[in-house]
Amino acid sequence: MRWKLLIPIFLLASTLLTACSESPKLQENQTVVNGDIREPTTSKDVLPVFLKDTNNQQITSVYVTASKHTDLLQYMPCYCGCGESVGHMSNLDCFIHETKQDGSLVWDSHGTTCNTCMAIAAEASSMQDQGKSYKEIREFIDNKYKEGYAKPTPTPLPPAGK
Repeated sequence: MRWKLLIPIFLLASTLLTACSESPKLQENQTVVNGDIREPTTSKDVLPVFLKDTNNQQITSVYVTASKHTDLLQYMPCYCGCGESVGHMSNLDCFIHETKQDGSLVWDSHGTTCNTCMAIAAEASSMQDQGKSYKEIREFIDNKYKEGYAKPTPTPLPPAGK
């Protein structure tokens, strides 16, 4: 009798594992690293194609916000666990993997699937727009997310005077 109960669970688990193992359909210039899509564009004004695939204006808005607040977000930790799971160093890494010397970017799709990443970027950026210092913003983020969230990324503190 017990084995009859296990069959539906096994079938559901098999279906989910198969769905999770499928690779995303990639554009020519995209790569997948640690399960996240990385996509280069010529500047922060050119958004990655993977944002069009989400068809979610809120996600796109946070990516635009992150691209305008890169200096701040490099000093804001992320509390989703991405520091340990994918090696991120700050909340910025959830959106932008690299900014090159010529101004081109390599975007990271990690933030598209993580409410914690998006909330931290949106809150920190909004506080900066309100005139808060980097130190005040960092203290707010650390205090808000210190309990009930994953270990933070190993993000350096902002320099004095920021």
